[in-house]
Amino acid sequence: MKKKIIGIVSLLSILLAIIVAGTSGANEGLAKESKQSKETTIYLVRHGKTWFNTQNQVQGFSDSLLTEEGETQAKLVGEGLEEVKFTAAYSSDLGRQRKTAQLILAQNGNKIPPIVENKGFREKNFGGFEGQSNDDMNLAVAKALNLDYPEGSDELWDFLKDQLTEEELANKVADVDPTKTAETYDQMKQRVEKAMPQVMKKAAKKGGNVLIVSSGGIIPILLESVAPGKYQGEKIANCSVTTLTYKDGVYAVKKIGDTHFVDQKE
Repeated sequence: MKKKIIGIVSLLSILLAIIVAGTSGANEGLAKESKQSKETTIYLVRHGKTWFNTQNQVQGFSDSLLTEEGETQAKLVGEGLEEVKFTAAYSSDLGRQRKTAQLILAQNGNKIPPIVENKGFREKNFGGFEGQSNDDMNLAVAKALNLDYPEGSDELWDFLKDQLTEEELANKVADVDPTKTAETYDQMKQRVEKAMPQVMKKAAKKGGNVLIVSSGGIIPILLESVAPGKYQGEKIANCSVTTLTYKDGVYAVKKIGDTHFVDQKE
């Protein structure tokens, strides 16, 4: 009987030792993971002003050069961020975004990372409306919805933004596009949702600061995809800076559409 008791006690001791060792190993793993997890700050910038912007033309996947003002805007953002040490930089393959990123980084006093192009950060694809007047596209949407719309260009756009959500407006543009090649909201969201994990998978290992240059129509969709409900219709002006942080899979929005770097020239 005594031998049985001793045997049971020995077995319990071994099991306890295994449990303690396993718990210790798990804690060490969590501590190691926590230690490796670094906060990343994302500077999300809209490209500088372009010729299409100046002429009130639909831009989208089409491209136009930065104006002199647009180049100045990008340089001012670069000067404002000149002390920020960027560990990575991204734009789409559109020239206006690439050039804006180049001008921003050219003002930086630190080691400059290469600009990685990712098509996920392209502007919305407006299909057959691209190159046409924004007014023509907005009027097509308003008429299709039988809305009593204002005649003025800026007033009509603001009116549509008040009447429709980002998703509804994007889907209606796709619906009235005569070529049926404009992107739906889901199509835009899907490419953005692919692009951000691709960026953060690499960036989060280093932490630090990441520059992403995108466009005014995509930045709100990007924000909604990583931090639902945080974007509340704030204006995303040319070369405005939207700042986010990322750690342990969680994004926090710090600023949206900040223009104080560009405003310094005035």
